[in-house]
Amino acid sequence: MYACILIRVIPGNVLKVLEAVKGAKGVLRAFAVYGRYDIVAFVEAPNFTSVIKIAEKINATKGIKSTETAIEA
Repeated sequence: MYACILIRVIPGNVLKVLEAVKGAKGVLRAFAVYGRYDIVAFVEAPNFTSVIKIAEKINATKGIKSTETAIEA
């Protein structure tokens, strides 16, 4: 199962948060972007519950303001 996590970051923390997100288990790729969100992360997990756990872990990262997760079912 794949998902895309859209991340808003507290200003001044993008690079630090990006490195933390890239190191999270299940994250395939993560990029800094411009616009409504600051980081886009693509994740892979065996099931829906695992995707949610990855999203929760990322959302708990210091410096993150908010996240939105789009799951490919």
